[in-house]
Amino acid sequence: MTLQSGRGGTDQSSGTPTARRMVLGAQLRRLREAAGVSRADAGFHIRGSESKISRMELGRVGFKPRDIEDLMTLYGLSNPQERAEYMQMVEDSNEPGWWYRYHDLLPSWFTNYVGLEESASRIQTFELQFVPGLLQTEDYARAVANRGRPEFVTDAVERRIALRMRRQKILTRPNAPRVWAFIDEAVLHRPVGGHAVLKDQLDVLIEWTKMPHIALQVLPYSRSSHGAEGAFSVLRFAEQELPDIVYVEYLTGAVYLDKQDDLEPYARVIDQLAVDAETPEQSRALIEKVRNEI
Repeated sequence: MTLQSGRGGTDQSSGTPTARRMVLGAQLRRLREAAGVSRADAGFHIRGSESKISRMELGRVGFKPRDIEDLMTLYGLSNPQERAEYMQMVEDSNEPGWWYRYHDLLPSWFTNYVGLEESASRIQTFELQFVPGLLQTEDYARAVANRGRPEFVTDAVERRIALRMRRQKILTRPNAPRVWAFIDEAVLHRPVGGHAVLKDQLDVLIEWTKMPHIALQVLPYSRSSHGAEGAFSVLRFAEQELPDIVYVEYLTGAVYLDKQDDLEPYARVIDQLAVDAETPEQSRALIEKVRNEI
């Protein structure tokens, strides 16, 4: 077996720690299954538990080199080159991402999302209240962060805004992901930060939608029976080992869905939104109309 970290081979340079953990975890699961070893036995072998092996195979925890060495031996992987490739992946996956400098601001349930977003090849998102975070201007993001109250602006708020602006850089890099965003028409009229901030945001939104890898569709008031009860994002990756992931955030946390039964309802909602929402061209015209009326 040759270790493959993605469709382009074993180069992990464009990945992030979060995605690398998931790829490595998937590889370990395949090794274990091929060797006919149960999760319970694997856990016992590394002085752990079945649940620890499950978390490792899902990429939800960091990897200890000793554990991986022991598991490779248990699974019968003896080729020195392949073992070295796995250990390199362990080292890469344990390196902190650029967002680590903001770890004191990020809740644990959002840290993984930033890493996955960095590695995604396609991002689909639906928003009912605000412009999607990746497409927000700095002033609009500040108004969202301080809930429209300038007196609430603190150093922590400013760092959160800096983080959002840094995340936005994935849209202008050479291998930028394809972004397909859906927003409720109400988003265009909600004066987040005041009319001047909203007007500038709509100007920038129009410019974003002129980029070939960004599509935005507005769901008009007249067609709002899309089946989604709240905002969500769907991330897809170039690596064959990684499943699509649905990210749903709520007030005090978030859930990550990657099982097919969980993904299918969201795929159906996306399909319905694509039909019910205005086309990208019509949506741009609607944004321009609203912008000119402000």
